[in-house]
Amino acid sequence: MKEHIIKKNLPVLNMYCAACANSAQKVLSRQKGVQSASVNFATGTAQIEFNPDETDTAKLKTALQAVGYDLDIEETQEAQEHLDEIHEKYYKELKYKVIGSLIFSIPLVIIGMTPALMHLPYANYLMWILATPVILYFGKDFFMRAFKQLKHKTFNMDTLVSLSAGTAYIYSLFNTLYPQFWHSRGLHADVYFEAAAVVITFVLLGKLLEEKAKGNTSSSIKKLIGLQPKTVTIINEDNTQSEISISQVQVGNIILVKPGEKIAVDGIVLNGRSFVDESMITGEPVPVEKNTGDKVYSGTINQKGSFSFQAEKVGSSTLLAQIIRMVQDAQGSKAPVQKLVDKIAGIFVPVVIGIAILSFIVWMVLGNDNAFTHALLSFITVLVIACPCALGLATPTAIMVGIGKGAENGILIKDAESLETIQKTDVVILDKTGTITEGKPTVTDMKWIIAESPEIRNIIYSIEKSSEHPLAEAMTSYLKTDADYLNNIRIESITGQGIIGIYDEKKYFIGNEKLITSNGINIQPEAEQWIRNKHKEANTVVLFSNERSIIACIAIADKIKESSIRAVSELQSHGIEVYMLTGDNEETAATISAQANIREFKAGLSPIDKTEFVKDLQSQGKVVAMVGDGINDSAALAQSNVGIAMGKGSDIAIETAKMTIISNDLTKISQAIKLSKQTNRTVKQNLFWAFIYNLIAIPIAAGILHPVNGFLLNPMFAGAAMALSSISVVANSILLKYKSL
Repeated sequence: MKEHIIKKNLPVLNMYCAACANSAQKVLSRQKGVQSASVNFATGTAQIEFNPDETDTAKLKTALQAVGYDLDIEETQEAQEHLDEIHEKYYKELKYKVIGSLIFSIPLVIIGMTPALMHLPYANYLMWILATPVILYFGKDFFMRAFKQLKHKTFNMDTLVSLSAGTAYIYSLFNTLYPQFWHSRGLHADVYFEAAAVVITFVLLGKLLEEKAKGNTSSSIKKLIGLQPKTVTIINEDNTQSEISISQVQVGNIILVKPGEKIAVDGIVLNGRSFVDESMITGEPVPVEKNTGDKVYSGTINQKGSFSFQAEKVGSSTLLAQIIRMVQDAQGSKAPVQKLVDKIAGIFVPVVIGIAILSFIVWMVLGNDNAFTHALLSFITVLVIACPCALGLATPTAIMVGIGKGAENGILIKDAESLETIQKTDVVILDKTGTITEGKPTVTDMKWIIAESPEIRNIIYSIEKSSEHPLAEAMTSYLKTDADYLNNIRIESITGQGIIGIYDEKKYFIGNEKLITSNGINIQPEAEQWIRNKHKEANTVVLFSNERSIIACIAIADKIKESSIRAVSELQSHGIEVYMLTGDNEETAATISAQANIREFKAGLSPIDKTEFVKDLQSQGKVVAMVGDGINDSAALAQSNVGIAMGKGSDIAIETAKMTIISNDLTKISQAIKLSKQTNRTVKQNLFWAFIYNLIAIPIAAGILHPVNGFLLNPMFAGAAMALSSISVVANSILLKYKSL
């Protein structure tokens, strides 16, 4: 029997560095019943898959609390608002600590760096007084968290900060109270209160700026959540209106939308007419006309008209809620390269502590008269300058921005892996119906064989209006602007052939050639030629006749989207092969592929055939992106390296695919590939600078330059460099937001 596995994406609180995320991930992974756990420092979330028969979120929360972290297990709207409050409170606390630390640290640095002041009587005591609030009050959390980590034999950035600042403070305190210990040995009793305080101040300042920058990387989610209105106006059964909270809306409620208001839930228009701005969902700037029977979506904005609609999907079922959930899950996922970075971050702190101890020993063994002072300074500086955060933030911040940018442009990306993979695409396979084409039949041309008249137009319109045939809707949409409905028409459907309408005791026929010829009706030569030409263009032809001859011929086809031809051209210009696969006949497939400038196509394929075709390309070493919208495409979407679903397609196709194009515009594929390249370039830049920073900074901090030019890095500047490295990585990721697609 297969285990029932639940997947949750939950916020993790009290994480302060990449090593924290690694530590929290290890704790969660060790819990009984947990299949997998992935903690993302940049998003502050954990993606957990677990067996509910063996554990639950409450137990996981308790396990994390034991090591100093926390798990927010409430998933309501109120919980999300509470989480925002927690982050806001944390940001304000950080701001308070930074300002407080600066107030004490600035005069401390002035005294400690000015020879005339540092040699004054009681200068050391004054520096002690100024440094103590910074270490024991504003910086106390570093020491408390480091102690909790130590109890569980784990290390993080708090360990580095508390060791370095604590060592500098205790050493300085000893030298202030017992200077004679060194004086009796002919050495000067140096103090480093300013270094200890400034290290804490710079780390706090770095965290503040990092928190602010991380908030900017997730701005797309905040924008999406902000699209949801708080209240709605519903129309009651007695036709009165009342305002209720969005959380109280139920399926079936009739909701009134006034000009300029946001649409609260998904539904179908009942009365009224308007234009709706759907750009926040589809990325398309032109407002869409909405009439009775049209669908409207949560988060879109009504323009000038008013209308009422019936709620179909509410709460977490709405399209906007699904988009938000998909983006959150994707931003919390990890790219393959992140796994290596996580391993490095996991061993980073112990390695740095080892390097710090080694540099201390080397200085003590090889140093001169100031060996101990230099040894202590290098020990402190190595601990301060090493930055696991820059490494930990390099990949996830870029992924967050990339996925958020995709969502803002109508490209929903389900996970970081697909964002990394799509740039490698060699082949794009396009389904025909609903992907290259509109996916619904429309009238492409109409030929009047006998001169038209208002009465004849009314008759054909009224017969088709009474029909349930799929092609009838296309014809009524085409004719409705210049025709009126006649009530006194009787109809009779002929299966597989068409429909007969009787008006004013006269018979009219609408259908295929078989219906016409079987009733002995003459097809004029002019009509025959027109029919042949339209068949060559892969059009379906519907004939309209009276009891003697053809009155009009109507050509119906599933039209190619205007964007499809441009999309194919863009892909081919980048050296990507484009194939079209369809279950339709060879003649139609050839016509559509020619119109779309697709050189390779396969017709008459079953869902299994499509999947096998994808496998065949993959066996040749190709990276395949499959684009489709139907249930019949879902197997091929799953098999491909990157499955891309059209947003107005089937739920199964969207669920199976790794990406979804909400607007149904195929040019978004090229944009997705460009976004992937931009994001991966940013990740590589971030990782390069994070690694280079640590490779250069740690040896300098250890004092490698001192034998060459006498340079020994001050711990204060090491703290500034460490803070700057994290901020620069996040800032580089944010720049991705402003690059054009």
